[in-house]
Amino acid sequence: MDYFQLTDGAMQAEAVALERIAAEVGTPCYVYSAATLRRHAQVFQQALSGLDNPLIAFAVKANPNVAVLKLLGREGLGADVVSVGEMRRALAAGIPANRIVFSGVGKTADEMKAALEAGILQLNVESEPELRHLSAVATALGKTAEIAIRVNPDVDAGTHAKISTGKAENKFGVPLDRIEALYAEAAALPGIRPVGVAAHIGSQLLDLAPMQAAYEKLGALMGRLRAAGQSVTRVDLGGGLGIPYDPKLPLPPSPAEYGAMVSHVTKGWGVQLMFEPGRLIAGNAGVLLAQVILVKTGAAKSFVVLDAAMNDLIRPTLYGVYHDIRAVRPRDGEMRATVVGPVCETGDMFAEDRAITPVQEGDLICLMTAGAYGATMASTYNSRPLVPEVLVDGGHYSVIRRRQTLEELLELDQVPGWL
Repeated sequence: MDYFQLTDGAMQAEAVALERIAAEVGTPCYVYSAATLRRHAQVFQQALSGLDNPLIAFAVKANPNVAVLKLLGREGLGADVVSVGEMRRALAAGIPANRIVFSGVGKTADEMKAALEAGILQLNVESEPELRHLSAVATALGKTAEIAIRVNPDVDAGTHAKISTGKAENKFGVPLDRIEALYAEAAALPGIRPVGVAAHIGSQLLDLAPMQAAYEKLGALMGRLRAAGQSVTRVDLGGGLGIPYDPKLPLPPSPAEYGAMVSHVTKGWGVQLMFEPGRLIAGNAGVLLAQVILVKTGAAKSFVVLDAAMNDLIRPTLYGVYHDIRAVRPRDGEMRATVVGPVCETGDMFAEDRAITPVQEGDLICLMTAGAYGATMASTYNSRPLVPEVLVDGGHYSVIRRRQTLEELLELDQVPGWL
């Protein structure tokens, strides 16, 4: 559920008209609903309420805006981070260090040092070399790093190849058959305290079976580690539960169904379970608000050209995925068009030959389900400045990231004196 709805013939975010935001902030811009973010956090917490003290660490990569993180932190969520920049954002948002988990396949020595100095809860180690580097960094600082070792369980998540992370050919984690030896090595290394294992097999998962298979492998591994005398007190089950993008398709499994599966599989484990939802919390809480520049009739098809482009929302171009397109003030009937942006790439396309509400030059439209992996993946391709982000809460809104100016963009370039 989200809080974007038609009121008196025009779409609102909660109680704020999107036409007002477009007039006062300009387009394109991202608009987030605080009520939706809170509701999704609460629904996921409720789904896991039968577990003993789970840690829900929001995947910051999905939406790293500090205001969004602050809102979610106030709902009791921690943070899953994959860079020192994300960690600093989480800390700046007031999320306690002891609710931050640092994941990622390529942590640098500087990032390890920053994480240890910040006193975060746990680092998820993804390879033998990383473990040894972390031992050296921790020892030099006189600190002990609590770690989980990320397992690659070789489970096909059945999702898009570019967001699959749990198959043997993926770069993430340590192969299952090497975990026990590595865990023993970790227990013997200075500056390291192994506390658990972790797994994350992919994103936008529409079937619980692959997740259950991965979790069952973790449970069996945990039993072998304990039988070998190792301590296992935490298990990170990752994230990845899918959300509805296309309203015509069946709904993904609900958080309640997911929670029931987790409770069944992990019964008797005797550990703190950790979760890394991102898209599930933020995806449907945001839209990309854009304006129609023109409607163009080509030789083979009609085009609706928006002022938003692939640099603002790259998911359709990068993954070939669906985002629902809605007019802010819809008309009766439908038209068939290819919806594109002004970037000089054929791939700058949001929808190809799709039936949409009839639109005209100057109309406002929303690209729905854009609250996750939208603004955070944006670029300045074609020298297009980054667009603003807006947070709506009830009847008021605030710009939580202002529009970048062309002057700021140009100031980043430095011309050498010899030119």
